[in-house]
Amino acid sequence: MVPLLSKEETMALIAHSAAKYRVPVAFVTSIVAAESNFNCAAVSPKGAIGLMQLMPETAQQYGADPAIPAENIAAGTQYLHWLIQRYHKHRHAMQKAIAAYNAGPGVVDRYRGIPPYHETRCYVTRVMSFMKQYSPARKHPADRRG
Repeated sequence: MVPLLSKEETMALIAHSAAKYRVPVAFVTSIVAAESNFNCAAVSPKGAIGLMQLMPETAQQYGADPAIPAENIAAGTQYLHWLIQRYHKHRHAMQKAIAAYNAGPGVVDRYRGIPPYHETRCYVTRVMSFMKQYSPARKHPADRRG
């Protein structure tokens, strides 16, 4: 039985893992929103589990039980960190990391970018949209008070 978490509890787990693995909070939050809509009991038809919809093999690679929300987020965030590092020198690195989270890094490498899969292209657009939503608001310099 997967314990249900409030969105606030989920956001606290995200903030902790994002800080620990040096991944932007907005990026992790956007992946969770796109993958499970903050539902820690989500299971995909392909067998992906939990908040970050980890495949059991990926969770195992990071020593996590994907059904435990804190471990799911920690493993998913570690994986995102690895993807960010893998593509950080590439043009459109963030989009490649997002595409690789969805389709796998081998596919992104084979196509030298976002693969021509409708699902992956929509996924990248969706996550990038969530990134705008979850990124801290940037204030205009004139709005600063000092």
